[in-house]
Amino acid sequence: MKYIKMLLVIAVVVFSSCNTVKVVTDYDAKVDFDQYKTFAFYKPGIDKAEISDLDKKRILRAIEFELTAKGFVKSENPDVLVSIFTKSRERVNVNQNNLGYGFGWGWGWNPWMFGGGMNNTVNISQYSEGTLFVDFIDKEKKELVWQGIGTGALKIQNREKKEARIKEFVKEIIAKFPPGAENK
Repeated sequence: MKYIKMLLVIAVVVFSSCNTVKVVTDYDAKVDFDQYKTFAFYKPGIDKAEISDLDKKRILRAIEFELTAKGFVKSENPDVLVSIFTKSRERVNVNQNNLGYGFGWGWGWNPWMFGGGMNNTVNISQYSEGTLFVDFIDKEKKELVWQGIGTGALKIQNREKKEARIKEFVKEIIAKFPPGAENK
């Protein structure tokens, strides 16, 4: 029973850690974010992102969707500019499970132990981890006022799953904009 519980805990940790997007934010605490009502994309910053143009479009559409859902309006004369930056790296997870089993009595080694020894199971998985930076820049001051950084496993099995993962990244990041939004 203890063995089954341990496997369930390990499975939950492994599967949830691969699917979640970890988000951290940073912002200028002296900025009044209530002043920002309109946005536009900052093309010079977006052009520097080292991803395909298709993925850039997917990210920008997802950002636009999330911001308009929050009441922001895309504008030719915006209050804030939105830029993106991406990074990716290969990650390797190594998990070792030492499972003892058998029958016997007493402490220590027992030559009469049924099925003795340890069962060493090593699981190795490799995946790409992506990081998406979403920057909000005050247009008048030309200063970064808020940054959201989402990190998680990338799943590039097919176009639909890729698009869904991008939407998940963006949704988790934009949920924290403006500061305090996740508490409302």
